[in-house]
Amino acid sequence: MNPQQNQSDTTPQPVAYDAQGRPLYLHPPTDPDKSGYQPTSNQPSSHVTTLPNTIQGQNFNPQLRSQYANEPQVVHASRDLEPKRFIISDDLKRRHADALMNYPHLNLSEGEYVILDIKRHPIGMLLPIGMTALLVAAILLFAAIYPSIADSSLVVMPSPPAVFGMALLFCVLVVLGGATALWVYLQNQFYMTNESVIQEIQESLFSRHEQTVSLGSIEDASFRQSGILQTMFDYGTIRLSTEGDETTYIFHYVTNPKRQIAILNNAIESFKNGRPVDDYNASEDYN
Repeated sequence: MNPQQNQSDTTPQPVAYDAQGRPLYLHPPTDPDKSGYQPTSNQPSSHVTTLPNTIQGQNFNPQLRSQYANEPQVVHASRDLEPKRFIISDDLKRRHADALMNYPHLNLSEGEYVILDIKRHPIGMLLPIGMTALLVAAILLFAAIYPSIADSSLVVMPSPPAVFGMALLFCVLVVLGGATALWVYLQNQFYMTNESVIQEIQESLFSRHEQTVSLGSIEDASFRQSGILQTMFDYGTIRLSTEGDETTYIFHYVTNPKRQIAILNNAIESFKNGRPVDDYNASEDYN
């Protein structure tokens, strides 16, 4: 008998191959003296018979993911068909009802209520009001001195009543523009509830969007005051950054930003540590 033929007969042969082309053996021998087969410790195991030790999330092999999805005997996660509802206290129900009444435009979940309503500092209103008043004054001044200009002019110019009417029309348009800018400024809102932070951003008259982030996803909350005006009038900018995608939420012209950030940090710490997020901190005086 040929020794090579005898050795091939005793060497274990694979009975199947997995999705990645690796051989599967029925009963691999462990005695190298009889078969000449020496098992190795780094031999890859089959995903058909052995679950992996770790799952790498989105980087997980899609072939294995598909294989597990087609195995009827594998239970990935159990979930009750009718989950039990949380028991909400009467006080929490009352706070939730008050929040729905005071903030009907917010999408609040059951038991969620508003703790912090951050308004923009009134100093931000000075720019649109000042610009509107300056433009209106300039238009009216021109309309007042226009008759003397028309009398001394050598060319034919429009009559003073017509110019005065156009001046009034321009004043109306300027006032409407200033009112729109003021309305856009005041529509920017920042809320903190016992579950999340909600920022409503009004970019223009017809452009508006909302950002919502859970308190558990906030990694850093800070504020910034720069310049003599912000220090004197106690306003600044608050900044929130989230985990993972590193999204940044910025809200400008915040009144007393140090106090607001102190309340936010206390709420974030309580939420992450499993403690109830209460509104007692909102009434405290932070210096």
